Amino acid sequence: MKKVEIFTDGACRGNPGPGGYGSIIRIQGKDEELKGAAKNTTNNIMELTAAVVALKKLKEPSEVELTSDSQYLVKGMTEWIRGWIRKGWVTASKQPVKNKDIWVELNQLNKTHKITWLWVRGHTGHVENERCDRLANMAIDEMTTWRR
Repeated sequence: MKKVEIFTDGACRGNPGPGGYGSIIRIQGKDEELKGAAKNTTNNIMELTAAVVALKKLKEPSEVELTSDSQYLVKGMTEWIRGWIRKGWVTASKQPVKNKDIWVELNQLNKTHKITWLWVRGHTGHVENERCDRLANMAIDEMTTWRR
């Protein structure tokens, strides 16, 4: 199985508001950078989308180490999702799981790949996380400039 490192981040200006995501896929020391934006979204959606987009770029099942500064993403995939599925996609407080469609997609990708989900504190100098943050913000800038 191919070994892959993925780094992700999401950003939002307002919540909801214009948002962006940035991802880095590293395979055998070579980096591919991805970015995208949405005009009316949330930070959590962008955090999840960054992971989905990067994982969908992999052409074959891989052993993935995915690093994010989003506890929502990492805890969602490592602690919460099994309970949500077992309870019919409701939270412990009996509320529908937000962003269920993206979680379903992430769960399927998690079955395709062997993923280790890692959390890193944001804005602390982690080189790849800082780059993903810049990519996410560049995507927002490009979208809002283009739409003017």
